[in-house]
Amino acid sequence: MKKKFFKTLARLNKKVLPSLTKKDVDLAKANKLQLALFGYKLWVTKNALD
Repeated sequence: MKKKFFKTLARLNKKVLPSLTKKDVDLAKANKLQLALFGYKLWVTKNALD
């Protein structure tokens, strides 16, 4: 059930949240909000794949 929840959340994030790679955001120069968004998306993806 946990995996299904994260897969659904990952699909929702893909449609709603902006893509940082398409905007060519450099992680070394990213602001705190962009880093938090990147970390959140990474966490959701990691849990969706486990």
